[in-house]
Formats: sequence, structure tokens, C-alpha cells
Amino acid sequence: MPEGPSLVILRELAEPFAGKTIAHASGNSKTIHLDELDGQPLLGVASWGKHFLLRLADRSLRIHFLLFGSYRINERKDAIPRLQLTFDDGDELNFYACSVKEIGEDLDAEYDWRGDVMNDAWDAALARKKLRAQPGMLVCDALLEQDIFAGVGNIIKNEVLFRIRVHPLSTIGALPAPKLRALVEEARQYSFDFLKWKKEFTLKAHWLAHAKKTCPRCHVPLHKAYLGKTQRRSFFCPLCQKQYGGNDGLSSPDNTHHEETA
Repeated sequence: MPEGPSLVILRELAEPFAGKTIAHASGNSKTIHLDELDGQPLLGVASWGKHFLLRLADRSLRIHFLLFGSYRINERKDAIPRLQLTFDDGDELNFYACSVKEIGEDLDAEYDWRGDVMNDAWDAALARKKLRAQPGMLVCDALLEQDIFAGVGNIIKNEVLFRIRVHPLSTIGALPAPKLRALVEEARQYSFDFLKWKKEFTLKAHWLAHAKKTCPRCHVPLHKAYLGKTQRRSFFCPLCQKQYGGNDGLSSPDNTHHEETA
């Protein structure tokens, strides 16, 4: 599933389409009125978290890439697109295996930009307030909560927790204030590092914990476990990532499945 920085890249690539007119819309989407898109000007593009947004005159289109979605700009895959937009100059935007939904044209009414870790309007104090309101939440779940950290995905989650030396089964309410602040600050900082490395095609080379086998600090095997309510993969060091609150060891109230090493 693409994380927020990847949606920023798509947004930047699609920005030159703003001002063009949709000549024809097609695809196998059953959730939007394709025939009503023909002749509409594309007023702008935006991203919020993991959502890519196309703003038209009377509506906006929200595209979520789910687990296996993809896009092509001015080229096509050997597959039927969920949505294909052909513009008046012949340029194309093609979206595959994704969710497409019509929403209101006023994106400011649809989204709170303060919750997007990549947005200029990001509000760290608001994120801390939302976290403090859920003291029993596991940090591995909190970082994936899109209402708090829109755009953060599993890679960012694992790398942030490794950076700040916090065990994924720690609870929000048990975190010391400096660790809570670090959690929020690093969620944003790592997202921008992710963006930089993604553009350089060096992202994986910078991973310290995600999908790794050995802790680069302690030189011991990393643990891999499917943790929290989402059961997403967590990679963490049993020595340098401290658990604050929660249950001891790798057990959790969410029937967590775990493996001892990566």
C-alpha cells in the first residue's frame, strides 16, 4: 500500500494536468458516473494521507490504492484500468486496482489538512492531543491511525519506532512526555526522509529495521511480529526498543501472532 510520501510524488507528477479538460473517462469502476466526467476541466490535484484527489467543478474524485493499486501517466498497463482519464491534448491518467469514489468539490470541507504529516498545515500539537485521548492504544496502532497520522504506513511505523527506541507494544499513556513528542516529530520527519530517498531510488538502502534481520545498534536478531489490531508486520529490537506499559513480552490483548526473529 503506497504511503503518504508516494502520494506526494504522484501529486507532483500530476500537477501539470491541472487546467486540462477531460475528453473521455472510461474504466471498470462502478462507483462513479463516468459519463458525467467528459468535458469537465480538472481544476487541481491534491493528496491527503494515502488519498489522491482530483478536483473538478462539481465534485472531486478520491483514489485510494489499497494493497495493490498502481497508476500510469501517459502509458498503459496490460490490464483494464479502474479509471482512465483522457484529456483534450491526448495526455492520460490511468489508475489500476484501486478504489475510486466521488466526494464533494470543496476539499477543505472534506479533509482536515492538519492531520496530514506531509502537509504544510500539519499540527503536531493536535496529534499529541488526539494521542493523549487514547492512552490504552498501542503505539504500533497509533502510528497507523490515519485520523492522527494521515499518510503513515507500515514502513514509516517500523522505522519511527526504531529511531525513537520504543517497543511497538508500548501504550500511548505509558510513554514519557519526551517519547510522545518524539513519536509525533519523527512521524513527520521520517516521512520527508522517505520522500527524499524515494525520489533518489534509495529508500530500501536506508531501512534500519523494516524487513531487516539484525539490529544495526545492538547486532542481535530483530524480532518480527504481527502486532496490534491491524496485525501488520513489526520489526523491532528486543534490547534497544523499550516497552512502556502494555503486557510483558510479545503477548497482546489482540491475539497477536509473533515470530522470534526476522
